[in-house]
Amino acid sequence: MITRLSEIIEYNEIFVEKKSFEEFMTTRYPDKRMVILSCMDTRLVELLPKAMNLRNGDAKIIHNAGAIVTQPFGNIMRSIIVAVYALQAEEVFVVGHHDCGMTGINSERILDQMIESGIEPDVINTLTHSGINLNRFLKGFDSVREGVETSVSIINNHPLLPRSLPVHGLIIDPVTGKLEIVTNGYED
Repeated sequence: MITRLSEIIEYNEIFVEKKSFEEFMTTRYPDKRMVILSCMDTRLVELLPKAMNLRNGDAKIIHNAGAIVTQPFGNIMRSIIVAVYALQAEEVFVVGHHDCGMTGINSERILDQMIESGIEPDVINTLTHSGINLNRFLKGFDSVREGVETSVSIINNHPLLPRSLPVHGLIIDPVTGKLEIVTNGYED
């Protein structure tokens, strides 16, 4: 049976055999000393690096839903902190995009879809009664600009990052790649 996994493994064997990896060889340190937090939107996978004039190895790129930092001590912030202190990143770029799926996301609808897919309502109730606010956990933002500004603010005000660290906020058009500055980290 041909599956997505078997297709990937078959392709990968040829990729390695032909040494196609050689064009991507670099170090673990970002050549342009930057870390980027961007959305996981499929339109940005190749467009974002091209629009920012980045090659493989130029930046540490973190993807999540909406380019959102929700917690000052969550996984996204940990990755940014590691990039700054252990991997020589000297600037942070938060890049949201127009037409983002996290804009106006309906957390109630997602919870309903969870139940429809087989998650027991008791599980959701248990989590809610344990103090986990699933509506907040699944919340997006009302505007992309607001999402970028909030993430930039959380990073800028993090107690474990130096005040001198430039944190920039940008919005990219997922069709044309045009970048718009929301926050210029050199001016803040």
